[in-house]
Amino acid sequence: MKCLILAAGYATRLYPLTENFPKPLLKVGDKTIMDWLVDDIAGECDGFVVISNHRFAGFFRDWAATKSLPILVVDDGTSTNETRLGAVRDIEFALAQAGIDDDTLVIAGDNVLDFSLRRFIGYARAKGTSCIMRYYEPEAAKLSKSGVLEIGEDDLVLGMEEKPAQPRSHWCCPPFYCYTRADIARIGEAIQAGCAIDAPGSFVSWLCTRSQVHAMEMPGKRFDIGSLDSYNKVCEEYKGII
Repeated sequence: MKCLILAAGYATRLYPLTENFPKPLLKVGDKTIMDWLVDDIAGECDGFVVISNHRFAGFFRDWAATKSLPILVVDDGTSTNETRLGAVRDIEFALAQAGIDDDTLVIAGDNVLDFSLRRFIGYARAKGTSCIMRYYEPEAAKLSKSGVLEIGEDDLVLGMEEKPAQPRSHWCCPPFYCYTRADIARIGEAIQAGCAIDAPGSFVSWLCTRSQVHAMEMPGKRFDIGSLDSYNKVCEEYKGII
C-alpha cells in the first residue's frame, strides 16, 4: 500500500504563521504534524508521496531528507491560492507523477489525531473495498460545511454529499481514505464525468455510486487545524501529553 499525503494548500486562514511556511510542517509537541502522521503508519505503507505546491515543495523535500522512509515530494506547479489545482486534481497529478498502481491511503497533511490510522488500514484490508471513516456530528451548522454520509447495513456508504444545504444524516467524513488499486485508478474518469475537484471527498461522492465503499466509525478525535485559534488549542491540549 502507498500513502499519498495532501499538502498543496496555502493555509491562508493561518497567516502570518503560514504565509511563507507550510501548515503540515508546523510543530505540535516535539514533532511536526507530518511526522505524527507518517511515523504512525511507517510499517503499513511501503511508499509515501507528498503532493505540495511550488512555493512549499522545498520545505517538504528538506523534511523528507530527515526521514528514513521512501518519501517522494511532488510539486504541482502552483504558486498561489487562486491558481491551486484542487485536491482531486492534485491526487490525479500525484498518482501520475509517482507512477502509483497500488492500493492507496490518501490523507490530509494538516490533521492531528489522538488515535492510530493502523486500525483504519486493517479495516480496509479486511473489507477488501475502498473505505473511508465517519464520525457523528450533532451540530447542524457544522454538517453544512462537511461531507455528509448516508450509511446502510454493514457500514456500506449509500451516498455522500459535500456541504449539503439539507444534511441527510449526522455522519461526517474526515479526510482519510483507503482506495483499492482499481478504484483509485478511476479518478481521471471521475474528473471527466464532472466530479467536483476542490474537496477530496468529492471523489468519494462519485465513487460510492459506482463501487462498494465502506465507512469505519472514527475511533477517536481529530484536530483539524484551520485557524490560528485551532492551532493554539491543539498545541495547548497536547502540551505535556505528546
